[in-house]
Amino acid sequence: MNIIANIKEQIKSTVAKALTKADLGTCDIEIEIPADRKNGDFSINTAMKLTKIAKRPPRQIAEALVGAMETEGTYIDRVEIAGPGFINFYLNDEWRYDGLKAVLSEKETFGKTDMGKGKKVMVEFVSANPTGPMHMGNARGGALGDTLANALSWAGFDVTKEFYVNDAGAQIEKFGNSLEARYIQELKGEDAVEFSEDWYQGDDIRQHAKNFIAIHGDKYLECSSEERKEALIAYALELNIKGLEEGLAKYRILYDVWFRESTIHANGEVAQTIEDLKKSGITYEKDGALWIKTTEFGSEKDEVLIRANGIPTYFAVDIAYHKNKFAVRGFDKVINVWGADHHGHVARMKGAMDAIGIDSSKLEIVIMQLVRLMRNGEVARMSKRSGKMITMNDLIDEIGCDAARFFFNLRQAGTHLDFDLDLAVAQNSDNPVFYVQYAHARICSIIRNLEQEGITLSGGADLTLLTDPSECALIEKLIALPDEINKVAETLEPSHLTRYVLDLAALFHSFYNSCKVNSDDADLTQARLALVHASRTVIRNVFEILKVDAPEKM
Repeated sequence: MNIIANIKEQIKSTVAKALTKADLGTCDIEIEIPADRKNGDFSINTAMKLTKIAKRPPRQIAEALVGAMETEGTYIDRVEIAGPGFINFYLNDEWRYDGLKAVLSEKETFGKTDMGKGKKVMVEFVSANPTGPMHMGNARGGALGDTLANALSWAGFDVTKEFYVNDAGAQIEKFGNSLEARYIQELKGEDAVEFSEDWYQGDDIRQHAKNFIAIHGDKYLECSSEERKEALIAYALELNIKGLEEGLAKYRILYDVWFRESTIHANGEVAQTIEDLKKSGITYEKDGALWIKTTEFGSEKDEVLIRANGIPTYFAVDIAYHKNKFAVRGFDKVINVWGADHHGHVARMKGAMDAIGIDSSKLEIVIMQLVRLMRNGEVARMSKRSGKMITMNDLIDEIGCDAARFFFNLRQAGTHLDFDLDLAVAQNSDNPVFYVQYAHARICSIIRNLEQEGITLSGGADLTLLTDPSECALIEKLIALPDEINKVAETLEPSHLTRYVLDLAALFHSFYNSCKVNSDDADLTQARLALVHASRTVIRNVFEILKVDAPEKM
């Protein structure tokens, strides 16, 4: 039950009927929650929007509109006009109690909505290059993408989480060159072959070569270069992909689909997409290469689709991959979580979709900004353990999965993030994830202690006894969860949930400090215990979406 949505619909219906009754015309009815609750629980500016249509001052329109309103059978207690014509709605207390009943009855499903109507949505995120370890951008993208996908599922969408494996193209060719050179060097010495500065320099490449030799020895030394590289890539790439799967699973990310780039090369989809683009009239040949007129989509320059050597570019393959998402697999919406370096790619990709007959509005891109790790007030670039770049696995080992997933969702994706490693492991209320987990543990402690005294929650608690301001504020926050989940689905911003649950924890602590749960009044005790149980439910549900543990003791 989304009580906030129900109230908004009541207000919209009440206003729409009053507009007709007062013959004031029609317009979109936008409902806002005032920052100052003295100005009502909800507010509309409809009178100002109707000034030109009704040809009357907004105050007069507001007076006529309010005079025509019929609020019987709704949660609306009274309606007042403020300022030049704002209309403020004040609700009766029943909405809080009905909302709290929904939390108590729906329990682990409370917060789920039907906003998505079962539409098929794919969220593609991380998609790290399988030629090396995952970094901080992958860590942030993983937390954002997974939480967003979970929230969309709670909002009623049919969600598929996908990892796009770049197992073909230029980076795999470079991977093979790197492996081959290290293989030869390990067997014949460092001077046996020159190692290009453009190849992968990491120790993981050298380790792959050593492990390959342990299995195959010098068997591939006398083979052709192509056969040698093919064997090395087949060995090392699968290990790397397995490592990606294991690392992401450790981060509590489980994908529905691992889609390999090589499949759309093998089945002809890349070639067919190139033909589709040619037919659209936005390609041309120049210097032996095939180009696409991306300047028509807002780019500063046109892009190459097929190089002069006949090999498709990454952009061409990416267009084919996105065509596959829509035309082959039939997704209603596709959401990509990309790093800031892909910002210029957005308009190009959307333009290419339109060119091949796919509605580009179905493709949404979340661009996330860079992460800067901080330790002791300074930028941390090296792992304490290895003395090298901090990888995603290093981060999880150092601060834990809970802190990583919560911290990466604290800020909007489009903002730069200073990630305080010291704060992430602090066992105090300054640490946001600790603060919320502590609230949950405190709730569990209250319930345990009351059970030891023989007091358990019974059905039919009189919720109307919850009238203290701290109780009312907590109830209002609890029952807002479905609306918050819908906000995430609308804005594609999981940070709504971390802010929400932080506010919720603060309100619970305030309630706990103001109201004694085990009071002298048995009925009031039951009502407050119901509120405590509801608080535990909502925090757990948010943590379920965030994939953060909800400890019962701390």
